[in-house]
Amino acid sequence: MADDRSNLEGDRVRLGTQPPPVEERRRPPQPSQGFDANRPTIVSILYLASFVTGITGLIGIVLAHVWQGENDEEWMASHYSYLIRTFWYAFLAGIVATLLSIVFIGLLMFPIIAIWFGVRSVMSLMKAQRREPMPDPQTLLF
Repeated sequence: MADDRSNLEGDRVRLGTQPPPVEERRRPPQPSQGFDANRPTIVSILYLASFVTGITGLIGIVLAHVWQGENDEEWMASHYSYLIRTFWYAFLAGIVATLLSIVFIGLLMFPIIAIWFGVRSVMSLMKAQRREPMPDPQTLLF
């Protein structure tokens, strides 16, 4: 009987059905080496695509608000806060720039707003790819 059990365990090892050692089961999952299409990444890409399409930023803000309530993982919460604030502050700054365009000061604001919006989107994209939280999601800086 003991001979049969050792033979069965030998078959498992040979067939690769042996469960992984306890140390491997306890390790947290490692970030993938390729592109990770997680939710904050999708919102960031939609924001960046709005430079070309003009409309995907609206889709991104809707998704960010919807997904903010779900919070699948801890690090995502800071990204949603950061991305939502990025959109709404850029939107408000765009309105102010439009109003100030009457006196030509607003025309100088549009490129600054676009750069600020783009840099913040890329910052979130890079951190999301590494599955790291945003260090200070409440800041208006980068």
